[in-house]
Amino acid sequence: MARSKAFDVDEVIQAARDVFWVAGYDAAAMPELERATGLGRSSIYNAFGSKRGLFDAAVQSYLDQVVRPRLEVLVTARDGAAGLGAYFDSLADAVCGEVGPQRGCLLLTASSGRNSRDEAVRTAMEAYRVEVTGAFAAALRRDLPAPAVDQAPPEGPDTQAETRIDERARLLFALLTAGMTLARINPVEAEATLRSAAAFSTPAHAS
Repeated sequence: MARSKAFDVDEVIQAARDVFWVAGYDAAAMPELERATGLGRSSIYNAFGSKRGLFDAAVQSYLDQVVRPRLEVLVTARDGAAGLGAYFDSLADAVCGEVGPQRGCLLLTASSGRNSRDEAVRTAMEAYRVEVTGAFAAALRRDLPAPAVDQAPPEGPDTQAETRIDERARLLFALLTAGMTLARINPVEAEATLRSAAAFSTPAHAS
């Protein structure tokens, strides 16, 4: 039986989010979304405009409730390396604890296969890449040595240091992508990849 008009929007979005997380965007059929949310098609369209609108709300929920809370450790840790290590270890722990098909990253699932040709999905995935890579770079930048007391502050950014930071941030995002993709296929190897990313974040690998 469909829900009454006074449904809980957050609950509906989270139920739809789980469907998109497992199936991606294109393969998430409307009947499946109706069953998961308890809403009829007309109610979904009235509330969200379309399947696309429901997907956009699910992506925003995923970023706000899953991605960004995990990234907080990059800011609160005592230094960048510790934050990055804790971030990747937490993902590895999550991969170990997850069961069933809802593993990995919603956005990676949504942008795979035919979905990669969908401009809105590609835009969401690119925004995710930019946000996460930027958070990694900011954490790495925290560990740059401070100038000596008697040394004049640099007039501009250290181009070489910034290049190394950008390179490491890209490599860490690549390891994140690999680990979260493997989570749907081989969770054991996914965990190992994410643990490797945590180790790669340490100062011993910074040179």
